[in-house]
Amino acid sequence: MYYELIKTFFKIGMFTLGGGYAMIPMIEAEVVDKHRWISKEEFLDLIAIAQSCPGVFAINVSTFIGYKLRKVRGALACAVGTALPSFLIILLIAMFFHQFKDNPVVAAIFRGIRPAVVALIAVPTFNLARSAKLSWANCWIPIGGALLIWLLGVSPIFIILLAGIGGYVYGTYIKPTE
Repeated sequence: MYYELIKTFFKIGMFTLGGGYAMIPMIEAEVVDKHRWISKEEFLDLIAIAQSCPGVFAINVSTFIGYKLRKVRGALACAVGTALPSFLIILLIAMFFHQFKDNPVVAAIFRGIRPAVVALIAVPTFNLARSAKLSWANCWIPIGGALLIWLLGVSPIFIILLAGIGGYVYGTYIKPTE
């Protein structure tokens, strides 16, 4: 099982560009759809928890999945499987980048990759919003939070705490009476 965890998360880490958020569809396909290690609802909860924890998003997600399946050893196996491809790629780039850093072709490639990364992050964001049943009636919450952070410089920690308190109040006192 540990080999399967390392192999699965190594593959996800190796073939996903754009960081942790771009990995969400691939993690979901492997963990929820293919292996059925966790349910779709657990996956959505896991994404929310991983986003609110400090550290690298993809490592947080893989660690939580590994811990759920095989406790500490499973968490370590998944974290190593997720981090190892990035470590190896960065090591190779560091070894050879000085030879290519002023190459116009390399610069053009990096300029071309940027918009693709934005799309890789946007698609899972919209899919998660749909899965979380985010509608026009309640989409003001993430938009308002983003605007408060961007325009007014409000701390993201404050937004997370406020959203958590709001969710607790809504779930405890308002929703049950509907």
